[in-house]
Amino acid sequence: MPSGPAPTGSLSDILVGRRTELAVLRAVVGSRPSLALVEGEAGIGKSRLVAELLATPDLAGTRRLVGQCEQLQEPLPLSPLLDAFRQAAPARSLPPNPVVGALAPLLPEIAAHLPPPLPPLPDQRAERHRVFRAAVALLDHLAPLVLVLEDVHWADGGTHDFLAFLAAHMPRDLTVILTVRTESGVLPIREAFARAPSGPARTISLAPLTLPEVEELARGILKADLPRTFAEPLYEKTGGIPFVVEEVLRTLLERLPASEIPAHPDVLAELAVPTVLRDVVLQRLSSLDDPARDILTAAAVIGMTPDDRVLAEVSEHSPPEVARALAEAQAVGLLHEEDGRCRFRHALARQIVYESIPVSGRRWLHLRAARSLECGGGPRPVARLAHHFRHAGRTADFVVNAEAAADTARCHGNDATAARFLLQALRVRELASDVRVRLAVKLGRTAVDGLAHAEAVPILQRLLAAEVLPAPVRGELRFALGRLLRQHGEARAGYLQIEQAIDDLESRPALLSRALAVLAAPETVADRHLSEHAARCDQAEEAARRSGDDEALVSVRIARASLLVEQGDPDSWRLIDDLLRDERLRANPREHARACLNWAQAALHIGRLDRAAALLAEGRHVADQAEYLRVTQVVELVSTAVEHAAGRWGGLDDRTSRLVATTAAFPAAALDSRLLRGALRTATGPAEEAQACLDEVVEVAEQVGAVYPLVAARSALSRLALTLDDAAGAVAHASSALAVVRAKGAWVWGAESVLCLVEALDALGGSDRAAAVVEELSAGIRGADAPLARAALLTARAVLAGSSDADRVDALLDEARTVLREAGLRYEEALTGERLGRRRCERGTPGGGPLLESSLRTYGELGADRDIARICRVMRQNGVPIPYPWRGGRPSHGQMLSAREREVAQLAAAGKTNQEIADILFLSRRTVESHIANALRKLGLPSRRELRNLPDA
Repeated sequence: MPSGPAPTGSLSDILVGRRTELAVLRAVVGSRPSLALVEGEAGIGKSRLVAELLATPDLAGTRRLVGQCEQLQEPLPLSPLLDAFRQAAPARSLPPNPVVGALAPLLPEIAAHLPPPLPPLPDQRAERHRVFRAAVALLDHLAPLVLVLEDVHWADGGTHDFLAFLAAHMPRDLTVILTVRTESGVLPIREAFARAPSGPARTISLAPLTLPEVEELARGILKADLPRTFAEPLYEKTGGIPFVVEEVLRTLLERLPASEIPAHPDVLAELAVPTVLRDVVLQRLSSLDDPARDILTAAAVIGMTPDDRVLAEVSEHSPPEVARALAEAQAVGLLHEEDGRCRFRHALARQIVYESIPVSGRRWLHLRAARSLECGGGPRPVARLAHHFRHAGRTADFVVNAEAAADTARCHGNDATAARFLLQALRVRELASDVRVRLAVKLGRTAVDGLAHAEAVPILQRLLAAEVLPAPVRGELRFALGRLLRQHGEARAGYLQIEQAIDDLESRPALLSRALAVLAAPETVADRHLSEHAARCDQAEEAARRSGDDEALVSVRIARASLLVEQGDPDSWRLIDDLLRDERLRANPREHARACLNWAQAALHIGRLDRAAALLAEGRHVADQAEYLRVTQVVELVSTAVEHAAGRWGGLDDRTSRLVATTAAFPAAALDSRLLRGALRTATGPAEEAQACLDEVVEVAEQVGAVYPLVAARSALSRLALTLDDAAGAVAHASSALAVVRAKGAWVWGAESVLCLVEALDALGGSDRAAAVVEELSAGIRGADAPLARAALLTARAVLAGSSDADRVDALLDEARTVLREAGLRYEEALTGERLGRRRCERGTPGGGPLLESSLRTYGELGADRDIARICRVMRQNGVPIPYPWRGGRPSHGQMLSAREREVAQLAAAGKTNQEIADILFLSRRTVESHIANALRKLGLPSRRELRNLPDA
């Protein structure tokens, strides 16, 4: 859709969701003479639609005049029309019709371009008729013309009379467009417009935006993707009214950076109503008489769609009085009809009306609402009763109904709602000890899937510290607390809590088996060997058999499969295939989805991309079918990781940035998101950003005890140090990673760090230590189905062989490249191909050049700028022709820096950050990053530190 200038104050540069309406308006303009009414409630986008029309190229040769009606107690006669005329630039000649001179006294700004004023007429009606004729004649003289009069519902009677006159005497080349609010009643001119000789006016009625359109509007304003967990509450809060959407986002932007807002849907619930919107709603509320206002405030207490019976009882008015009040509120735009019932126009309108009630009045109305609901027929509405009793200050009644509401929500699979009710109930200070323990146990069961980690953790901690509990209850609470801590990113603390729960759960074998299955996961703590995790898995299986609980047994088998995959055990795939066919797993979609996503991540750790992609597809499908929102971010994380491993890096930079932002509130996924971001940056640059990101992963992983991210981040830092010719730094990072790997016994994870260590030691002059660690790796991954580890071992052996056995080195590297190609790991294959190509070129063996060129092309497709810079340097050193576009030429200024690239590079050399450079040169940060990457590639430099030697000219 074409994008015209947004009205002043608008946050959005584009018009959303009005394609059909804009097409109708364009057709109206194209069939002059013509009339159009654009109608809709306040804030629906009438003025924006018209502004978009006036900006279309179709009207480039057409004069456009806009007049605005003002909301005055006594509107000025013909005010919007005269405002429009004042904007008219001088015409080529004076209007030929002398009657136009009747307007000269009314338009002193353009009187010099009008015929002389006419003598006044004694009859005021005749004078008015002459002014109307003059206005029509002037419109005809200014044609071709589009005349827009905004907010005609506020116009004076004289303007309405003129418009009726104009409809009967339309100039041939004129289009008149009026905007009007639907809640303002029927316009006096509708009949005249319907009977216009040139044809009836076309009415364009604007409806609220749909959910996808609200999402599109918000995405354009925030410049970020919106998860469903944010888009749906935003739509509900705003009713799809564009003005309200923009005001809500404007308020949020005052509190949070745009990129962080979608990750915090909770801010919508806590939102202070925008001042502009509050003023509009309160003005409408004040226009109602006292009985109607009382009934509407009672409606705001009851809910978005108040029940007529309950509303009559709470407000103490008769049903006819209620019906009249609702009709009045609908007429002024506070309510609207939906499915045959009156409903608040949007959640914010209800909130504003609700907050206008004095606190004492609110409590009384909530209590009356609760009593009315208790007397109603049908199932007891426990959730609504809990809400009303809570706000009425009746804590005992509130707790009873909140617990019942939580039980109902959990039975329907809505753990988030259950957790919310339980958290509210547990905040009541007067709870009896047994009630508090019972509620806490239920909270422990719901909070993990209810994503209430941060709120639930301190409650369980305080309860375990303060209460003397029976062992089985204490064990269940510790297990729940441990799981919550793990979800909250506190991996080691969660593991230790679950360890402490084991003895207390001895009498509850089903729950014990689940706790032991969690302890079988190897990626949680650094100081537990794989053999200990395997033992925990065996204990879990024995407890599950003792319990006779099939679901517990399936849970243990899922954990065993995960443990085997992380070790690269080939038997893991047979076990996973059996589980995926197991009806007991398929009957539990949440467990099914979680299992698939966990296995997919484990498959990525070892380089089984094919398995990871298939498991991701199944996990995503099951989660979507079950509407399992808890794993939404995990699905996106694994999906992005699969794209990264497969070498599909288009758009991945923005995607990983969004992922880091959106997982900030979900610590269990946040660390992996930052690791993925850092790994991508090691290839795409700048190196400083990659290092900062990976350093953060290391710091957090060491604090919370997350093993896999720690090993992977250390390995990535070691690889980064090697590309910067920092062999000593590479040794330090690789050695740190290997210390964790040895303690864990997880050699499949440590293969990359072994390779980095061997390379670094080789650069430092070789060492017996390198041979020893390669043998450790060989023993540790023997028989493993782990392409990444196998390729790393082959490459490490090639580095050890050095120049002593050139044919063996060639064979080892070729085999490693084949392993990676068959695994579909494009980037790793390109790195190994580059290594093999360089060695062949240096030896003068055929095939080196094509290998280097193939790797260069892969790097180019991936956008791996740092690798492009390095391989181009290698190719030049070995006399290998560099293909276009990397060889240079006019599109990229050859190997010479463009003026802008040199300007950016010199600022970077002076120590300026990318953001500082962007601010100085009025560029986007992304553009600065691109210029620096191009400069590094053209100059053959490994990092921006080397730019310090850049000459001034």
